[in-house]
Amino acid sequence: MALAHTPVLLDELVELLRPARGETAIDCTFGGGGHAEAVAAALGPKGRLIAIDRDPSVAEFYRDVARSAPCASELHHGNFADVLAERESGSADIVYMDLGVSSMQLDRRERGFSYAYDAPLDMRMDPELEVTAADLCNTLPETELTDIFRRYGEERYARNIARGIVRARKKAPLETTSELVEIVKRTIPTPARFGAGNPARRVFQALRIVVNDELGSLARGLEEAYRVLRPGGRLAAISFHSLEDRMVKDFFKRHAAGCICPPGMPQC
Repeated sequence: MALAHTPVLLDELVELLRPARGETAIDCTFGGGGHAEAVAAALGPKGRLIAIDRDPSVAEFYRDVARSAPCASELHHGNFADVLAERESGSADIVYMDLGVSSMQLDRRERGFSYAYDAPLDMRMDPELEVTAADLCNTLPETELTDIFRRYGEERYARNIARGIVRARKKAPLETTSELVEIVKRTIPTPARFGAGNPARRVFQALRIVVNDELGSLARGLEEAYRVLRPGGRLAAISFHSLEDRMVKDFFKRHAAGCICPPGMPQC
């Protein structure tokens, strides 16, 4: 199967989860199917893979995984917290999630996730969601935009950027990613424009998190994942930014029952 992208930490994930024949595994963020393909291969003909994703476009990749998998499989379109909430307690052996935006979504310019392309200012993981990033930029007061950029993007110049957005939208509504990038560049100090990475990256992260309620979904999803696990079940979460990371670490600390990592793992 030609994967949409190379899955991150694939070997580490499989080593930690230790999928076995006959088990039921839930992939909360199917994406391009890279993690699911590896997990499904170990489940055998009596196992089951349950794939979940908010993005309906993953169906094309799911079909490839389902055809090659030795186990039964099913795909659910929706927020993984909601899908998990509908499952019975103790009904799965493995639950895992690869958080944040996928490279597949970043590469599709029309989705508006990337600051590298000129595209509609959208950022919805599920196209059926009502509110876009443009809606937030064009309707929220300066104080709320400042709070969003500071809280979810940890943006040092949140107030300057929010003020610049409000000033710009008085002339015309913001519609594209390039317009937002230019506002960020104009409103931050000159040295900050030439630091590591694109200066708009934290603003894009903050808007995406709010549009998709990513942290709310993660908080609910972790609790539901824990509930659906059987005794001896395994849960893994791959996080990318500090906000997710803190939530995941706090959750595992609260629910930890001693280390069960395989011998030789570099860090628990």
